Amino acid sequence: MKKILYMSALALMTAGAFSSCDDFLEAENKTAGGQTAEEFFGTEAGLESFRNYAYYSLRNMSTWTDIYEDGTDLYQPSRGKTPTQFQQYTTTPENGDVKNLYIACYQLINNANGLIYYGGEKYAAEAKFLRAYGYYMLTQHFGAVPYSDKYINDATREYPREDLKTIYDNCIADLVEIAEDASLPETSNDGRVNRKAVAALLAKLNLAAGWDLETTLTDAAKGTYSKSENSAYFTEAASWAEKAISGISLTQSFTQKWAAANEDTNPETFFTIQYDKAGYPGDVNSGGHGLQNDFGSYYGAQDANGCKVSSSVKVPTEKSLYLWGEGDERYSGTFMTTLVNYDGDATSWGTSSATGYYAYYNNASWETLPIAYYYAPYYMSQADFEAFLTANKARFAKGNYVNTPYAYLMGNPVKKYSFNADGSFKSPEGKAYNSATLASELNFTPTVRKYDDPTTALAAGNTSNGYRDIVLLHASDLYLVAAEAYYMAGKEADAWAKINAVRTRAKAANLNNSLSNYLPDYPQKDALTMLDLILDERARELYAENQRWMDLRRTRQLVRYNVQFNSLISDVSDMSNALGEVKWYRPIPNEEMASNTALTSADQNPGY
Repeated sequence: MKKILYMSALALMTAGAFSSCDDFLEAENKTAGGQTAEEFFGTEAGLESFRNYAYYSLRNMSTWTDIYEDGTDLYQPSRGKTPTQFQQYTTTPENGDVKNLYIACYQLINNANGLIYYGGEKYAAEAKFLRAYGYYMLTQHFGAVPYSDKYINDATREYPREDLKTIYDNCIADLVEIAEDASLPETSNDGRVNRKAVAALLAKLNLAAGWDLETTLTDAAKGTYSKSENSAYFTEAASWAEKAISGISLTQSFTQKWAAANEDTNPETFFTIQYDKAGYPGDVNSGGHGLQNDFGSYYGAQDANGCKVSSSVKVPTEKSLYLWGEGDERYSGTFMTTLVNYDGDATSWGTSSATGYYAYYNNASWETLPIAYYYAPYYMSQADFEAFLTANKARFAKGNYVNTPYAYLMGNPVKKYSFNADGSFKSPEGKAYNSATLASELNFTPTVRKYDDPTTALAAGNTSNGYRDIVLLHASDLYLVAAEAYYMAGKEADAWAKINAVRTRAKAANLNNSLSNYLPDYPQKDALTMLDLILDERARELYAENQRWMDLRRTRQLVRYNVQFNSLISDVSDMSNALGEVKWYRPIPNEEMASNTALTSADQNPGY
């Protein structure tokens, strides 16, 4: 199925049926052989190609980690990298990522509308889901936006902004209509829309609507809000989340959940963007995505040292270091804590005798191989850490391997260990975490391994060669959506049940249903609430899944969390314009403001 999607979608683009356009809601309908769009898409093959292209267009909006993760409490740049506009809240309407996300969402929406236009009811259920997903992403980043449920294939440029309630209600109504559609499977692992995915998106849309329509911000810096007596959207969010997770218990380990070998049969996965190296018709070294390269320290050129390419633009903040407490398996399930050293033998790369980063996946004996870098969690005592180093002395001897080994006891300060020729450790260097990471230190933090592709080729600087599917909706996410919805609807006991299920799977400490037992070790300024616990669980469970900025915006904690945990933000003024307007949304792109005749300067989001 993956190969079919690749081939038919790429063939359609090659034939010229779609153009790469910068304009909002614009499609060019040219096809090979002089056929009109109506003629080509009126055929079974043409309509199937259109369907696959609609799915394929999800890729255009799913890998820009800057806009999804920067400017939050969890990530910061390292190795002297210049902070992004999103990290500093200096984004302007000319920003390219903002423009690209806006365009990509509307391309998805228009392709979905086109699928209904050309195919009638045949693929209408799938199209309505894709359209709703596009509007979900738009509303979370841009707020109220122009809305259309009609295929646009002409030069009309007048699309006024629609109010948020209308957009939410239209999308919810569409999804409710297809929630039990017999043309959709209950579940699927081939990237197609299914009924569990519909229920999951309904839960997310209702949760977002509840926050945007049933709460009112009272203090941005404090993250406080008032809630209306009406909790209809929150109640619906919890109900749909329960339908999505019905019959799915969190029984597999967190590591197994994210194992590459498990992605095509994972019972927790509801909806993914599909990638397949074997089915890709072009250069496989540049036809994938780079998510496996986006979250971690820089280790150098992969072809020289056998380590994964990492960009250094999103390493953990100090808060992130302290999120995972003792016993919580999500720390080692999220980060590659042991990097195998590389012997320089390129011919063994990717085989059962491999060394280097991917030996963890490809070599069953990886636990006996020399270590390049090792990262221990903050809660390990120095004595226990040094006992581990001594017990594994032979593995820290460089010998003929490429990389000079180091070991780190994470925390603030970080204790950095180097080694003698025989693998015995030297006295550690203590380094203040932020000053070391934000400066020029290499190899200083662990890298995220959720997106690791064990088949990645040995290449220099290649950051588009990962073919892991991108998971958009999955069970533990929906457990926490349910927890948040129950909490906001005043049903804390039900919220605790969902939180406990997630924590139990991770082997995290039992909180005994009492917030007084929740004492995380990261630096805190405010008394923690149930909402903070839920957001912390989302951070642990969904780290690097491109949801954090949306989570903080939705829950009104965006300013509070940035001021406390983003070292680049000092107070609310850093996230506001000269008029004191907080930048709660992204700016509407300048090109859209200029070309859409129904928009005026009054339609620009506050803060810009």
